[in-house]
Amino acid sequence: MRLVTGIVALVALVVPALLVRNAPRMPHRAHRVPPVALAARVVPKEELPPVEPVAIADLSPEDARAFNASIPFSTDPNPAARPFHLVGSADSQERAVDCLAAAEVYEAGDDALGERAVAQVVLNRIRHPAFPKTVCGVVFQGSERSTGCQFTFSCDGALLRWSPTPAAWTRARDIARMALHGTVFRPVGHATHYHTDWVVPYWSASLDKIVELHTHLFFRWAGWWGTPPAFNRGYVADEPNIALLAKLSPAHLGTAAADDTGPVGDPGASGLLFDVRKAANAIPASAIPAAVAGDQNVFLVTLPDDMLPDLYPALALRTCGDRPYCKFMAWLDTSKKPARLPPTGDQAAAMSFSYLRDEKVQYVKALWNCEQFRRPTPAQCMRRALPPAPVATPTPAASSEPTPLDGVRRKTPPAQNKAGAAAPATPASSTASSD
Repeated sequence: MRLVTGIVALVALVVPALLVRNAPRMPHRAHRVPPVALAARVVPKEELPPVEPVAIADLSPEDARAFNASIPFSTDPNPAARPFHLVGSADSQERAVDCLAAAEVYEAGDDALGERAVAQVVLNRIRHPAFPKTVCGVVFQGSERSTGCQFTFSCDGALLRWSPTPAAWTRARDIARMALHGTVFRPVGHATHYHTDWVVPYWSASLDKIVELHTHLFFRWAGWWGTPPAFNRGYVADEPNIALLAKLSPAHLGTAAADDTGPVGDPGASGLLFDVRKAANAIPASAIPAAVAGDQNVFLVTLPDDMLPDLYPALALRTCGDRPYCKFMAWLDTSKKPARLPPTGDQAAAMSFSYLRDEKVQYVKALWNCEQFRRPTPAQCMRRALPPAPVATPTPAASSEPTPLDGVRRKTPPAQNKAGAAAPATPASSTASSD
């Protein structure tokens, strides 16, 4: 009995071991980098790089992290950016601080390291030719679209859903103020792009990965466009009022009250922003004017008498549609509207409203005739032609001869004859000064 029990026990131990040892080897499935087709093109110096909307590859967070980890960091130098020094009027500077603080706290949360990095990216963009030239223009670029904005919080409704605590907002503004007055965050260098490590934007393959901070990866353009000489544009000290920031700062109450339901409008290189997209969508197609014959990007328009001046940008946006370039010029007086461009001097002086969009250079500007309409800021006014300068009446040149003294006899200089010889002198007594 003991022998049988021992044999059974031995079989119970040996057989499973033999089965495991001789089992067919199964291939081990290691986590591999998923295939992602990304364009990797270095834009030459002669061509301005496009600012592409954020389009995300269809990957799980784990696969995205694996793909991002497979992209090596650039081994080229990573020099620090030049210090930025804010200029302009006091109210414009306040709006610049607000826009930069909003980008920091909504993109990085209440985290000082992340906020400093985001602030540096915004300032780098201002100096790059591919981006707008104001702080608010950079931060809210593309925010008139429901998708495709450059900073996600500006078009995904985050500004309407939540607000930072007063303490977090104060800290973000302090960091923004330091960045705008000379403080440089060296680690990100000349980075103009970043994303979290659990997503893969399609533009990431055409940029150089330069640094990782927490869960964010920072990139600069490859080639010449990522080098310090490319960051050569100046700042436009004309920051706009951003309606959605009015609940965080009174500096943005100038052009429109905060609207808790409406989207923001159309910022550009000049920095102006209009809360008009909702109104534009409400304008019927029958109200869209026709383009000038021979140029489908130019519109010479007679404005409706019953339309509020604040809605002129809405009409312009509805008229221009998706055109990357559009020139919209409008008159209240139809007799002053030209049939073609360019307008005469009188026609230009009578123009009531103008709107120009040029996405190639990231420029959007809307202007009113402030002699016809009162606007809250001179930045919304058309420049008027200066009156002609008065013609200066020439004054006779001052004589180099001293003023004669009364009662003193003076000798008259000898006259010249036609041949240039001196004429005979007259007697001194005949030249006496008299009262």
